[in-house]
Amino acid sequence: MTGTERKVFQKYYPPDYDPSKIPRAKGQRNKQFVQRVMTPFNMQCNTCHEYIYKGKKFNMKRETAEGETYLGLKLFRFYFRCPNCLAEITFKTDLENCDYQNEHGATRLFEAVKLYQDQQKKADEQEAEDAKDPMKMLEKRTMQSRQEMDEMGNLEDLQESSRTKECVDTIGFLSSTDPHLAQAQRIKMLEEEDDRMAKELMGITSEGRIERRIKDDEEDDNDVDEKDIPGPSSSSMLKPSIPKLGMEDDANNRKRNQQKERFSGIKLVKKAKPSEPSTSSAAPSLAPSSSSATPGTQSAGSSGLSLLAGYGSDSDSD
Repeated sequence: MTGTERKVFQKYYPPDYDPSKIPRAKGQRNKQFVQRVMTPFNMQCNTCHEYIYKGKKFNMKRETAEGETYLGLKLFRFYFRCPNCLAEITFKTDLENCDYQNEHGATRLFEAVKLYQDQQKKADEQEAEDAKDPMKMLEKRTMQSRQEMDEMGNLEDLQESSRTKECVDTIGFLSSTDPHLAQAQRIKMLEEEDDRMAKELMGITSEGRIERRIKDDEEDDNDVDEKDIPGPSSSSMLKPSIPKLGMEDDANNRKRNQQKERFSGIKLVKKAKPSEPSTSSAAPSLAPSSSSATPGTQSAGSSGLSLLAGYGSDSDSD
């Protein structure tokens, strides 16, 4: 038969054509077909323990499973060989569960969906069997009620334990039990106190500005001194002097007051010059008020401050 002759749609049949006289070829009843198929699930070969993952393509032989149907539909079986040891592995279609069923040569690996379906199917079958027996149904209801009572008791115990723990000071308990935490909190409090004292000494406000407030007694002294100063007052004179960083003015005032308190009870006494000249120079000396002194000298000094001033002038003249 030529190429053009096999493509025609109508062929000539002679009048004496009898199809029953055509000899039929002898073939297999269940013939296998080679088909390119992907593995439908993860599996492991039982011979060499090679892993075969889902979606790997193989040239498989397909045949119809004899005597197995589901609702009048045929089931197919697939044959292929392990890529490592060439052992034969087979699986077939499972139309009832819309899945494939492993037959032999390999072990199907874990799949959550398949496991859930199997468990659900077993539970449905067990429930259908229990529904037929009234004693089993009564026993099942009793067990369920007992389980509910146990769960309610456990829930009440948990609520009671949580109520007792509400009044517990967790921070105090942890600080008392954990020495490292207590030491860290103590160090933190000391650091905060040091920072606060440093800011007070430097005059730093919460906004970050540096301010220094003059005390009330210093303000009164400055007001008195400004009133005693003669002459026209100007805005520049009324302005207080800017204190220095070392606070030298306060130190000088404090030193002057200490000197006044020290020499308040001291009187100046001069030694009488001897008639004969002496090599030693007559130097004035300070003596306490309890020492013996001439009445003339006592009446000469009106107060300790005036004597101190006179002593300074005499020493300068000498």
